[in-house]
Amino acid sequence: MTGLLDGRVALVTGAGHGIGRGHALELARHGAKVVVNDLGTSVSGDGTSSRDADEVVSLIRERGGEAVADYGDVSSAQDAEAMIARAIEDFGRLDVVINNAGIVRDGVVWKMSEADFDKVMAVHVRGTWLISHFAAIHWRERAAAGEGLDARIINTTSGAGLQGNFGQSNYAAAKAAIAGLTLTLSLELNRLGVTVNCISPAASTRISATIPGWEHVVREAEEVGDLYDPLSPNSSSPVVAWLASPESRYINGQVLKVVGDDLSILRPWTEVATISNGGQRWDARKLGHQVAARLYRVHAPGLVL
Repeated sequence: MTGLLDGRVALVTGAGHGIGRGHALELARHGAKVVVNDLGTSVSGDGTSSRDADEVVSLIRERGGEAVADYGDVSSAQDAEAMIARAIEDFGRLDVVINNAGIVRDGVVWKMSEADFDKVMAVHVRGTWLISHFAAIHWRERAAAGEGLDARIINTTSGAGLQGNFGQSNYAAAKAAIAGLTLTLSLELNRLGVTVNCISPAASTRISATIPGWEHVVREAEEVGDLYDPLSPNSSSPVVAWLASPESRYINGQVLKVVGDDLSILRPWTEVATISNGGQRWDARKLGHQVAARLYRVHAPGLVL
Protein backbone atom coordinates (compact mmCIF):
# COMPACT_ATOMS: atom_id res chain seq x y z
CA MET A 1 0.00 0.00 0.00
CA THR A 2 1.47 3.35 -1.04
CA GLY A 3 -0.90 5.64 0.85
CA LEU A 4 -2.03 7.70 -2.15
CA LEU A 5 -5.66 6.86 -1.29
CA ASP A 6 -5.38 6.23 2.44
CA GLY A 7 -8.62 7.02 4.22
CA ARG A 8 -10.68 7.21 1.03
CA VAL A 9 -13.68 4.99 0.33
CA ALA A 10 -14.47 4.07 -3.26
CA LEU A 11 -17.36 2.37 -5.05
CA VAL A 12 -16.44 0.64 -8.31
CA THR A 13 -19.29 -0.69 -10.43
CA GLY A 14 -18.79 -3.62 -12.76
CA ALA A 15 -15.69 -4.53 -10.77
CA GLY A 16 -15.89 -8.29 -11.11
CA HIS A 17 -14.16 -8.46 -14.48
CA GLY A 18 -11.89 -6.59 -16.83
CA ILE A 19 -11.33 -2.88 -16.45
CA GLY A 20 -13.49 -2.52 -13.33
CA ARG A 21 -11.63 -5.35 -11.63
CA GLY A 22 -8.35 -3.65 -12.47
CA HIS A 23 -9.59 -0.38 -10.98
CA ALA A 24 -10.76 -2.02 -7.75
CA LEU A 25 -7.44 -3.81 -7.24
CA GLU A 26 -5.44 -0.68 -8.01
CA LEU A 27 -7.47 1.55 -5.69
CA ALA A 28 -7.07 -0.97 -2.86
CA ARG A 29 -3.38 -1.24 -3.61
CA HIS A 30 -3.05 2.48 -2.89
CA GLY A 31 -4.97 2.30 0.37
CA ALA A 32 -8.62 2.87 -0.55
CA LYS A 33 -11.42 0.88 1.03
CA VAL A 34 -13.45 -0.49 -1.86
CA VAL A 35 -17.06 -1.47 -2.42
CA VAL A 36 -16.76 -4.01 -5.25
CA ASN A 37 -20.00 -4.00 -7.19
CA ASP A 38 -20.83 -6.59 -9.81
CA LEU A 39 -24.15 -8.15 -10.73
CA GLY A 40 -22.34 -11.18 -12.12
CA THR A 41 -24.00 -11.16 -15.52
CA SER A 42 -22.75 -12.32 -18.88
CA VAL A 43 -21.26 -9.74 -21.25
CA SER A 44 -24.79 -9.25 -22.67
CA GLY A 45 -26.29 -8.65 -19.24
CA ASP A 46 -27.90 -12.06 -18.69
CA GLY A 47 -27.91 -14.01 -15.43
CA THR A 48 -26.54 -13.08 -12.02
CA SER A 49 -23.80 -14.40 -9.75
CA SER A 50 -21.99 -13.33 -6.59
CA ARG A 51 -18.80 -15.17 -7.58
CA ASP A 52 -17.08 -12.36 -9.52
CA ALA A 53 -17.42 -9.66 -6.87
CA ASP A 54 -16.50 -12.12 -4.11
CA GLU A 55 -13.32 -13.14 -5.92
CA VAL A 56 -12.11 -9.55 -6.22
CA VAL A 57 -12.91 -8.86 -2.57
CA SER A 58 -10.91 -11.93 -1.59
CA LEU A 59 -7.91 -10.78 -3.62
CA ILE A 60 -8.00 -7.35 -1.99
CA ARG A 61 -8.24 -8.82 1.50
CA GLU A 62 -5.43 -11.29 0.85
CA ARG A 63 -3.19 -8.33 0.09
CA GLY A 64 -4.06 -6.54 3.31
CA GLY A 65 -6.74 -4.25 1.91
CA GLU A 66 -10.34 -3.64 2.91
CA ALA A 67 -13.27 -4.39 0.62
CA VAL A 68 -16.89 -5.51 0.62
CA ALA A 69 -18.92 -7.04 -2.17
CA ASP A 70 -22.12 -5.66 -3.62
CA TYR A 71 -24.26 -7.57 -6.11
CA GLY A 72 -26.68 -4.81 -7.10
CA ASP A 73 -27.95 -3.78 -10.53
CA VAL A 74 -26.79 -0.26 -11.39
CA SER A 75 -29.89 0.32 -13.51
CA SER A 76 -32.13 -0.23 -10.47
CA ALA A 77 -32.75 2.87 -8.36
CA GLN A 78 -33.22 0.75 -5.26
CA ASP A 79 -29.95 -1.12 -5.80
CA ALA A 80 -28.04 2.05 -6.70
CA GLU A 81 -29.16 3.78 -3.51
CA ALA A 82 -28.23 0.67 -1.53
CA MET A 83 -24.67 0.75 -2.94
CA ILE A 84 -24.12 4.23 -1.54
CA ALA A 85 -25.64 3.14 1.77
CA ARG A 86 -23.37 0.06 1.85
CA ALA A 87 -20.26 2.22 1.59
CA ILE A 88 -21.46 4.44 4.43
CA GLU A 89 -22.56 1.56 6.64
CA ASP A 90 -19.41 -0.50 6.16
CA PHE A 91 -16.78 2.24 5.93
CA GLY A 92 -18.46 5.36 7.33
CA ARG A 93 -18.27 7.50 4.20
CA LEU A 94 -17.99 7.60 0.41
CA ASP A 95 -15.35 9.64 -1.40
CA VAL A 96 -15.00 8.14 -4.87
CA VAL A 97 -17.40 6.68 -7.42
CA ILE A 98 -16.09 4.80 -10.45
CA ASN A 99 -18.94 4.25 -12.90
CA ASN A 100 -17.63 1.35 -14.98
CA ALA A 101 -20.45 -1.23 -15.29
CA GLY A 102 -21.41 -2.03 -18.86
CA ILE A 103 -22.74 -4.61 -21.28
CA VAL A 104 -22.96 -4.99 -25.05
CA ARG A 105 -25.74 -6.26 -27.29
CA ASP A 106 -24.45 -5.51 -30.76
CA GLY A 107 -26.30 -5.50 -34.05
CA VAL A 108 -26.79 -3.28 -37.07
CA VAL A 109 -29.63 -0.83 -36.61
CA TRP A 110 -32.09 -2.67 -38.86
CA LYS A 111 -31.62 -5.88 -36.88
CA MET A 112 -31.22 -4.57 -33.33
CA SER A 113 -34.27 -5.06 -31.13
CA GLU A 114 -35.77 -2.33 -28.99
CA ALA A 115 -35.06 -4.47 -25.94
CA ASP A 116 -31.35 -4.68 -26.80
CA PHE A 117 -31.17 -0.92 -27.30
CA ASP A 118 -33.01 -0.19 -24.06
CA LYS A 119 -31.00 -2.64 -21.96
CA VAL A 120 -27.63 -1.23 -23.03
CA MET A 121 -28.83 2.33 -22.45
CA ALA A 122 -30.21 1.35 -19.04
CA VAL A 123 -26.97 -0.15 -17.77
CA HIS A 124 -24.62 2.49 -19.15
CA VAL A 125 -26.57 5.75 -19.04
CA ARG A 126 -29.25 5.18 -16.42
CA GLY A 127 -26.76 3.26 -14.27
CA THR A 128 -24.15 6.01 -14.41
CA TRP A 129 -26.79 8.64 -13.66
CA LEU A 130 -28.39 6.71 -10.79
CA ILE A 131 -25.13 6.06 -8.96
CA SER A 132 -24.09 9.69 -9.46
CA HIS A 133 -27.53 10.87 -8.33
CA PHE A 134 -27.49 9.04 -5.01
CA ALA A 135 -23.82 9.84 -4.40
CA ALA A 136 -24.58 13.51 -5.01
CA ILE A 137 -27.40 13.42 -2.45
CA HIS A 138 -24.97 11.96 0.10
CA TRP A 139 -22.31 14.57 -0.63
CA ARG A 140 -24.81 17.44 -0.61
CA GLU A 141 -25.96 16.40 2.85
CA ARG A 142 -22.38 16.30 4.09
CA ALA A 143 -21.63 19.70 2.56
CA ALA A 144 -24.79 21.17 4.14
CA ALA A 145 -23.54 19.93 7.50
CA GLY A 146 -20.42 22.03 7.03
CA GLU A 147 -17.98 19.36 5.88
CA GLY A 148 -15.39 20.34 3.32
CA LEU A 149 -15.52 17.74 0.56
CA ASP A 150 -12.89 16.45 -1.82
CA ALA A 151 -14.88 13.78 -3.67
CA ARG A 152 -14.70 12.23 -7.12
CA ILE A 153 -16.88 10.74 -9.84
CA ILE A 154 -14.98 9.00 -12.63
CA ASN A 155 -17.12 7.84 -15.54
CA THR A 156 -16.25 5.54 -18.44
CA THR A 157 -16.72 6.26 -22.13
CA SER A 158 -15.10 4.57 -25.14
CA GLY A 159 -13.91 5.11 -28.67
CA ALA A 160 -17.27 3.85 -29.90
CA GLY A 161 -18.99 6.71 -28.12
CA LEU A 162 -16.52 9.34 -29.25
CA GLN A 163 -16.07 8.21 -32.85
CA GLY A 164 -18.86 5.74 -33.57
CA ASN A 165 -18.62 2.04 -34.35
CA PHE A 166 -20.47 -0.10 -36.87
CA GLY A 167 -23.07 -2.35 -35.26
CA GLN A 168 -23.07 -0.55 -31.92
CA SER A 169 -25.70 2.16 -32.22
CA ASN A 170 -26.87 1.41 -28.67
CA TYR A 171 -23.43 1.14 -27.07
CA ALA A 172 -21.99 4.12 -28.96
CA ALA A 173 -24.99 6.30 -28.11
CA ALA A 174 -24.71 5.29 -24.46
CA LYS A 175 -21.00 6.03 -24.26
CA ALA A 176 -21.44 9.39 -25.98
CA ALA A 177 -24.19 10.21 -23.48
CA ILE A 178 -21.85 9.41 -20.59
CA ALA A 179 -19.30 11.92 -21.90
CA GLY A 180 -22.03 14.56 -22.07
CA LEU A 181 -23.30 13.62 -18.62
CA THR A 182 -19.78 14.05 -17.26
CA LEU A 183 -19.59 17.64 -18.51
CA THR A 184 -22.91 18.57 -16.91
CA LEU A 185 -22.24 16.85 -13.58
CA SER A 186 -18.86 18.58 -13.38
CA LEU A 187 -20.69 21.91 -13.48
CA GLU A 188 -23.40 20.92 -11.01
CA LEU A 189 -21.21 19.31 -8.36
CA ASN A 190 -18.07 21.42 -8.44
CA ARG A 191 -19.32 23.88 -5.81
CA LEU A 192 -19.78 20.97 -3.41
CA GLY A 193 -16.15 19.97 -3.71
CA VAL A 194 -16.80 17.10 -6.13
CA THR A 195 -14.95 16.75 -9.42
CA VAL A 196 -16.36 14.69 -12.28
CA ASN A 197 -14.16 13.32 -15.04
CA CYS A 198 -14.33 10.57 -17.64
CA ILE A 199 -11.84 8.11 -19.05
CA SER A 200 -11.78 6.34 -22.39
CA PRO A 201 -9.69 3.21 -21.80
CA ALA A 202 -8.52 0.70 -24.37
CA ALA A 203 -7.95 -2.90 -23.31
CA SER A 204 -8.70 -6.48 -24.18
CA THR A 205 -11.76 -7.53 -22.17
CA ARG A 206 -14.91 -9.62 -22.46
CA ILE A 207 -16.55 -6.69 -24.24
CA SER A 208 -13.74 -6.10 -26.75
CA ALA A 209 -13.76 -9.85 -27.44
CA THR A 210 -17.20 -9.42 -29.03
CA ILE A 211 -15.58 -7.38 -31.82
CA PRO A 212 -14.82 -9.50 -34.91
CA GLY A 213 -11.13 -10.38 -34.97
CA TRP A 214 -10.66 -9.92 -31.21
CA GLU A 215 -12.41 -13.08 -30.06
CA HIS A 216 -9.14 -14.82 -29.12
CA VAL A 217 -7.59 -11.83 -27.32
CA VAL A 218 -9.06 -11.66 -23.83
CA ARG A 219 -7.12 -10.71 -20.74
CA GLU A 220 -8.01 -10.41 -17.08
CA ALA A 221 -6.56 -7.74 -14.84
CA GLU A 222 -3.37 -8.78 -13.09
CA GLU A 223 -3.90 -9.07 -9.37
CA VAL A 224 -0.94 -6.87 -8.49
CA GLY A 225 -0.39 -4.94 -11.69
CA ASP A 226 3.42 -4.69 -11.70
CA LEU A 227 3.82 -6.38 -15.07
CA TYR A 228 3.17 -3.93 -17.90
CA ASP A 229 0.84 -5.13 -20.63
CA PRO A 230 -0.64 -2.39 -22.86
CA LEU A 231 -3.71 -4.52 -23.56
CA SER A 232 -4.32 -5.49 -19.95
CA PRO A 233 -7.59 -4.24 -18.44
CA ASN A 234 -5.59 -2.65 -15.64
CA SER A 235 -3.48 -0.47 -17.95
CA SER A 236 -5.70 2.57 -17.29
CA SER A 237 -6.11 1.86 -13.57
CA PRO A 238 -3.13 3.95 -12.37
CA VAL A 239 -4.73 6.97 -14.08
CA VAL A 240 -8.01 6.24 -12.33
CA ALA A 241 -6.26 5.85 -8.98
CA TRP A 242 -4.61 9.23 -9.44
CA LEU A 243 -7.90 10.84 -10.49
CA ALA A 244 -9.43 9.38 -7.32
CA SER A 245 -6.75 10.96 -5.15
CA PRO A 246 -6.59 14.43 -3.57
CA GLU A 247 -3.78 15.27 -6.01
CA SER A 248 -6.23 15.54 -8.92
CA ARG A 249 -8.54 18.15 -7.40
CA TYR A 250 -7.70 20.66 -10.16
CA ILE A 251 -8.96 18.30 -12.90
CA ASN A 252 -12.71 18.66 -13.58
CA GLY A 253 -15.01 18.10 -16.54
CA GLN A 254 -12.33 16.34 -18.58
CA VAL A 255 -12.32 13.28 -20.83
CA LEU A 256 -9.01 11.42 -20.75
CA LYS A 257 -8.06 8.74 -23.26
CA VAL A 258 -5.76 6.00 -21.96
CA VAL A 259 -4.25 3.60 -24.49
CA GLY A 260 -1.28 1.63 -23.17
CA ASP A 261 1.25 4.18 -21.98
CA ASP A 262 -0.35 7.07 -23.91
CA LEU A 263 -2.51 9.54 -21.98
CA SER A 264 -4.44 12.17 -23.94
CA ILE A 265 -6.88 14.95 -23.12
CA LEU A 266 -9.94 14.92 -25.38
CA ARG A 267 -12.09 17.94 -26.11
CA PRO A 268 -15.86 17.96 -26.60
CA TRP A 269 -17.44 19.11 -29.84
CA THR A 270 -15.72 22.33 -30.90
CA GLU A 271 -15.97 24.66 -33.87
CA VAL A 272 -13.18 23.87 -36.29
CA ALA A 273 -14.27 26.22 -39.07
CA THR A 274 -16.96 28.90 -39.39
CA ILE A 275 -18.38 30.89 -42.29
CA SER A 276 -20.72 33.85 -42.12
CA ASN A 277 -23.34 35.06 -44.58
CA GLY A 278 -22.76 38.74 -43.90
CA GLY A 279 -25.82 39.32 -41.75
CA GLN A 280 -28.14 37.76 -44.33
CA ARG A 281 -30.38 34.71 -44.08
CA TRP A 282 -28.85 31.62 -45.67
CA ASP A 283 -30.08 30.81 -49.18
CA ALA A 284 -30.35 27.03 -49.64
CA ARG A 285 -29.74 27.42 -53.41
CA LYS A 286 -26.35 29.01 -52.80
CA LEU A 287 -25.36 27.10 -49.69
CA GLY A 288 -23.78 24.16 -51.53
CA HIS A 289 -21.19 26.43 -53.13
CA GLN A 290 -20.49 28.28 -49.87
CA VAL A 291 -20.11 25.12 -47.80
CA ALA A 292 -17.86 23.37 -50.31
CA ALA A 293 -15.65 26.31 -51.20
CA ARG A 294 -15.44 28.20 -47.91
CA LEU A 295 -16.21 25.72 -45.11
CA TYR A 296 -14.77 22.42 -46.37
CA ARG A 297 -12.47 24.00 -48.99
CA VAL A 298 -13.11 21.26 -51.52
CA HIS A 299 -13.83 21.21 -55.23
CA ALA A 300 -17.23 19.58 -55.61
CA PRO A 301 -18.19 18.14 -59.01
CA GLY A 302 -19.43 20.93 -61.26
CA LEU A 303 -18.42 23.61 -58.75
CA VAL A 304 -17.01 26.76 -60.30
CA LEU A 305 -14.68 28.58 -57.95
